[in-house]
Amino acid sequence: MTAPETARLPSEVWVLVAANFVIAAGFGLVAPALPTFARSFDVSVTAASIVVSAFAVFRLVFAPASGRLVSLLGEQKVYLSGISIVAVTTGACAFATEYWQLLVFRSVGGIGSTMFTVSAVALLIRLTPAPLRGRASGLWGTGFLLGNVTGPLLGGGLLTISLRTPFLVYAGSLFVAVFIVWWFLRNSTLAARVSDDTTAAVTVRDALRHRAYLAALGSGFANGWAVFGVRVSLVPLFVTEVLRQDDAFAGTALAVFAAGNVVMLLVAGRLADTIGRKPVVMVGLLVAGGGTVWVGWTDSVLTFMIATVVAGLGAGLLAPPQQATVADVIGSKGRGGPVLATFQMSSDIGAVLGPIIAGLLADQISYTMAFAVTGALCVVAALVWLPAPETLPRDTGSPAEETETKA
Repeated sequence: MTAPETARLPSEVWVLVAANFVIAAGFGLVAPALPTFARSFDVSVTAASIVVSAFAVFRLVFAPASGRLVSLLGEQKVYLSGISIVAVTTGACAFATEYWQLLVFRSVGGIGSTMFTVSAVALLIRLTPAPLRGRASGLWGTGFLLGNVTGPLLGGGLLTISLRTPFLVYAGSLFVAVFIVWWFLRNSTLAARVSDDTTAAVTVRDALRHRAYLAALGSGFANGWAVFGVRVSLVPLFVTEVLRQDDAFAGTALAVFAAGNVVMLLVAGRLADTIGRKPVVMVGLLVAGGGTVWVGWTDSVLTFMIATVVAGLGAGLLAPPQQATVADVIGSKGRGGPVLATFQMSSDIGAVLGPIIAGLLADQISYTMAFAVTGALCVVAALVWLPAPETLPRDTGSPAEETETKA
């Protein structure tokens, strides 16, 4: 059997990577603009953070339905429909004239977001051989993070035109992503839906018996809180209100964080496929937590940028092995839509609570306290991984996912 180090990933995986880049570049355009745009309606830091959380709330609420839709309709249809929904609602944000309109449009966009996220990961699991899951997850994450590096840099420039311009450009980039996936996967037999598969699907109850899955839920929660919540909602405001930099620099700050992610993602993926998922996840959580705490203590642009890079490196280490662990639990057939949706929900719960609680801490106490609590949460998540078993398959001739160690 081909060794993991020399085995090649299916071309369909690269299609998902390319689409992820386009989607993330568009998201990166909007990320530095969103909190400032919300504040332009004369609302508080907490209210501005709620706009970020609302997107995650609807992702959370609709996640179980997304898992079922994947089982009913297949990954590709759900993926393309989800991206289209986000494209339409993002374009609508550009025409919001009141705070509540922006809140509604971003909320509905969360439905489409959870649809394409669950379906994309389900498809990635089905396409990728078990011993290459860390590498595939790393590449998939790299596409997203390279987009996150490009997007904020472009978004900062677009902010000089108008706070509304990034939303229009993002909507256009999403339609490009729809075309990429449809065109290159339309005749793929590997990506085609398998209608006659009689393999029993892994249920959420089955997954919850596995300590590694429980640990992944904990780290997913912390990652959602820190990376998808607090980073997007508080970092732009910290840059403008504490460091006294302009709005365009907020985009640069998010790009620097994403750059730290990119540096580590491919390395983390290969490490996860060689030394194991668990140690890489734990180191990632500790580094991300320490960097996040440090961000809150910075009072100069230089130290802020260094701390941001450290936090980004930690987050980059975390993502591939964490996703690979969930894939190992589900199995090679990828028949675990509800299990994937539940894992995504753990991240979304963090992304919902993080901006709100951290926003309240920033309003009532300080930004330092908000970032300290966020970093401490990452450290706690690392401790949760201590009793978890390793899921990386040591025998490449047998499925990695059939790890029998249970809680």
